[in-house]
Amino acid sequence: MARSAKNEDPLVERSEGEAAPNPVWFKPIMIGLMLVGLVWVLDFYLSGMQYPIPGIDAWNLVIGFGIAFVGFLMTTRWR
Repeated sequence: MARSAKNEDPLVERSEGEAAPNPVWFKPIMIGLMLVGLVWVLDFYLSGMQYPIPGIDAWNLVIGFGIAFVGFLMTTRWR
């Protein structure tokens, strides 16, 4: 492991291939997707299983959990 900068703490080791930080928009989108999925599922249950898209019944759960799942997948790439 190489240490290159003069002002770095000598006890902190950093790898040469260290990944760059995420863009500014990454965290708000990640959290937003998780919240939208949660609201979608809650809306489905609280509306008496009619909304947000009437007529597709339990597929609203699949859509809501799918949106939230994409947000949770984004957490694995958060730096």
